[in-house]
Amino acid sequence: MPNPWTGTGNPYTKQEVVDRLKATLAKGEPIIAAGAGTGISAKFIEKGGADLIIIYNSGRFRMMGHGSTCGLMAYGDANAIAMEIGEYEVLPVVKEIPVICGVHATDPRRRMWHWLGRVKEMGFSGVNNFPTHTIVDGHFRGVLEETGMSVQKEFEMVGLATRMDMFSIVYVATPEEAIEMAKNGADAIIAHVGTTVGGSIGVTNAVVSWDHTVKVTQDIIDAAKSVNPNVFTLTHGGPINTPKDVEFILSKTSADGFVGASSLERMGVEDSLTTLTREFKKVPKP
Repeated sequence: MPNPWTGTGNPYTKQEVVDRLKATLAKGEPIIAAGAGTGISAKFIEKGGADLIIIYNSGRFRMMGHGSTCGLMAYGDANAIAMEIGEYEVLPVVKEIPVICGVHATDPRRRMWHWLGRVKEMGFSGVNNFPTHTIVDGHFRGVLEETGMSVQKEFEMVGLATRMDMFSIVYVATPEEAIEMAKNGADAIIAHVGTTVGGSIGVTNAVVSWDHTVKVTQDIIDAAKSVNPNVFTLTHGGPINTPKDVEFILSKTSADGFVGASSLERMGVEDSLTTLTREFKKVPKP
């Protein structure tokens, strides 16, 4: 059952979240997970029918008007920011759907078992690996791997969350990472193909093609399913921005759904506020 103290809403057990997502697919609907950086975003994302809400530190920067990549930089304590958004903004206004907490698993200052205990105690129904080093590449990725901030820490965090009966929905950038996440009990694996295009702060040059997006997404799905045929698989990032884009990628892959952060929260605010303000400015002055 849902929350044993109130009878509704968060926290849900790992199996309860899995069952909810299975029910979504059984109705012939895609799974839609949405990032929320503010309480009002979460409130109306839930009203729109999303299946999951994910909170991570980049949401705060995104709703400040900055790029989501700020979440990967040293602009604050990623774990503390996600916890604060959840405690004071999102969890108090979300009535029913599961809320997932972004966890920076490679933070060397945290005892991860202790931190996950606090996440669970706060009322989150699961975890997500963000900020994630899976989307860091090149020389810097090599430095991180060799100096104790390896992606292995993210795999271990997911394994720990699994033992603590917490649902996990995780970002990966390669089939190899998908395999390791599945081995550690990840319930849902997100194929991350890069920063979302479009809008005022989306990428315009650092983009990937649709052919690349489709191939990488399906390769990741196949790898995850080779370990756990029942794992949920979702798409995220790159050129996948609008509902039509989601329809396209779901038609070209066997993904179960989509995770939208900038494409749901930021784009919704940018478009609606711009349009509404222009309408106000059109009001004639007698």
